[in-house]
Amino acid sequence: MNPNRSKGLVGLILMTIFSFSNLVGVNIAGLSVIVGITFFFIHRKLGKRDSDGLDIKAIRTYVKQKKIWFWIALPLVMNIICFSLAVLFLPEFIDHIHSRTEFVISFDKLLLLVLQLAILALGEEIAWRAFFQNQLRKYIPIIPTIILTSIIFSLGHFAVGSAAVVSYDIFFIFINSVIYGIIFHKTNNAWISTISHFIANVYSVILISFFIF
Repeated sequence: MNPNRSKGLVGLILMTIFSFSNLVGVNIAGLSVIVGITFFFIHRKLGKRDSDGLDIKAIRTYVKQKKIWFWIALPLVMNIICFSLAVLFLPEFIDHIHSRTEFVISFDKLLLLVLQLAILALGEEIAWRAFFQNQLRKYIPIIPTIILTSIIFSLGHFAVGSAAVVSYDIFFIFINSVIYGIIFHKTNNAWISTISHFIANVYSVILISFFIF
């Protein structure tokens, strides 16, 4: 097996293990992002590539394409649907999201909050799309690649709660992850999927802040 490919496989396995850790009460799923980012840059350096999903110069090209903005905006639409339904039928979902995210997000400091959301979105997109999805794509077709990546990504966000709330939370995370995967597949650019991820997260945090504070 190609050395770079074997290193990529190790990264996939480690990220999966860390993501599943939440399911057994060991809350270290966040390490999967660190692992993914680390392996992404190791893989890119060993491959002697100038760009492998992080071509910042290509951002301008893609944001000019009207079709890609449908996909960029879609996670925001999904979050609007998610929160609207939650307010009507599952209000405890808001508290669940707040408790799941408050340890990594400073809700009371606006500038810091925006910076944190941007860094978190970029980190997850590098780890899960530019590395995990790209590497998994070498073994299976793109549709199961995006689905499997999104399942593992979603389970990494698991937090203890009622079955209804947790299932609701994981379902919408999965849907948005699939969309981010499609965006990355269409552009091969984690910056573009990050824009979509960031916009969706900003909306969610604004809603959480409104209801909590």
